[in-house]
Amino acid sequence: MNNTNFNMVGFHHVRMELVSERFIISPTQWVERTNAIGIIAKSGRYNGGTFAHIDIAFEFGSWLSPQFKLYLYTEFQRLKKIESNAYNLEWNVKRILTKANYKLHTNAIKNFIIPALNVTKDKEWIVYANEADLLNVAVFGYTAKSWKESNPGLALEGANPRDFASINELAVLSSLESIHSMLIQQGMDKQQRFMFLRKVAQEQLEGLKKLDIMKSIKRENDTTYLGEDKRKD
Repeated sequence: MNNTNFNMVGFHHVRMELVSERFIISPTQWVERTNAIGIIAKSGRYNGGTFAHIDIAFEFGSWLSPQFKLYLYTEFQRLKKIESNAYNLEWNVKRILTKANYKLHTNAIKNFIIPALNVTKDKEWIVYANEADLLNVAVFGYTAKSWKESNPGLALEGANPRDFASINELAVLSSLESIHSMLIQQGMDKQQRFMFLRKVAQEQLEGLKKLDIMKSIKRENDTTYLGEDKRKD
């Protein structure tokens, strides 16, 4: 995988010789016959020995000891859990920031849009919902209503698209809430606001994805940021 100059012909000759119980090959011979990398043998009383890349050392250790192999598997799973928890922590921080900036967003609607529309008190929630969906479509590509229709079970539990957004999506959403509040105050009409916010969202999501593609993966549930299937992907 990592050696474009690996001698496959030499390797096949070595493999054919393996059927013999008398077959012996040293690390030096292995390198000479296959042009292998990642393993070297040095002679000498103090500086001599066989040195290998960590991947080879782990494979050799696993072949020697089942206990060592189990230790590697256990340690790998432990580290993946730590990694997952780290992503969860960042997700929670981004979610809190999104909720904080949402107040700026709703205040702008309350102070500028609702007075201009002159809607009755019992209809104000529709205005808030429509403006929130403007951000949802800009970031996620769908409204809260369409998400709930596609996820009726989660909707009954009170969940919404933002509860299952990726870290990057939450970061962009938090940014857009602040930007949107300023656009509202400037008197920009809804269509212009959406086109501008959609463009900003696409640019920011693409930029963040290049920094860390893992953070662009959707949240799975309250305890696991990446599901097992997503990790493999």
